[in-house]
Amino acid sequence: MLVTGASGFIGRPAVKALLARGHEVHATCRRAAPGDDDVTWHVTDLLRSGGAKALVRDARATHLLHLAWCTAPGSFWTASENIDWITATLELLRAFGAAGGSRAVVAGSCAEYRWGNETLHEERTPQRPATLYGASKLATRVAAGALCAQQGLQLAWGRIFHLYGPGEDPGRLVAAVARGLLRGERVATSAGLQVRDFLHVDDVAGALVALLDSDVAGTVNVASGDGVAVRDVVEQIALAAGGLDRVDFGARELPVSEPERIVADVARLRREVGYSPAIPLREGIAGTVEWWRERLAEV
Repeated sequence: MLVTGASGFIGRPAVKALLARGHEVHATCRRAAPGDDDVTWHVTDLLRSGGAKALVRDARATHLLHLAWCTAPGSFWTASENIDWITATLELLRAFGAAGGSRAVVAGSCAEYRWGNETLHEERTPQRPATLYGASKLATRVAAGALCAQQGLQLAWGRIFHLYGPGEDPGRLVAAVARGLLRGERVATSAGLQVRDFLHVDDVAGALVALLDSDVAGTVNVASGDGVAVRDVVEQIALAAGGLDRVDFGARELPVSEPERIVADVARLRREVGYSPAIPLREGIAGTVEWWRERLAEV
């Protein structure tokens, strides 16, 4: 199994899940390789010309889990680097197929859909992204589907929704609220009435690995299937961290374009892939807050 973006937020638990299933794992990182004797690390930059060919030649993998993309909180929605990743992903898939690879799973996004009040379904929901990030993911999905069909490479596309968990970027919602409250600060949030589909990063990784290990092709939503108001999530963080009285709900205004509801239909994930989330939201939030408590105590 070859995993790109393996040192990232989803990559770390994905590698762990693959090892737990007994797979030989080759993994990529852009800088110094982590000290892990169970994994063969490849230091590479997929945005560099020729990087993909060298990687697949050295790894000689049969299966590919492609997670690498630009993900800096906030800026990734509009970053011009999204365009570079379209080309890099297609080059990787082309090289992987030419080298004899048999199956690939690529991380997509719920941002590929037209956001509305309906539950988002892989087949029935229109694909009409509102951001450069979403448009780039969708463009890659369309081109990758044609390319892989032409090469005889089996492709599955995991559309990831809202994730959280230990190790996430401090600028993301759960981490930002937890860190602020644990430091004794006041935290400004929106009214929190928007409904989102949250899934712990270990479950996101587990779902993608299960998808890679299956023979399911096409697009699969990777989510919990349960909608929860952002306010409820923030309150759970505050209960675990202490300081509900220091959360200023409504102090931040949401952009007019912010959708009221983003929730996935997860029938394919559960019935065809055979994966159901293992970590309840309350338990996952509590564990994430505790992880940040330990990190902040080390500073």
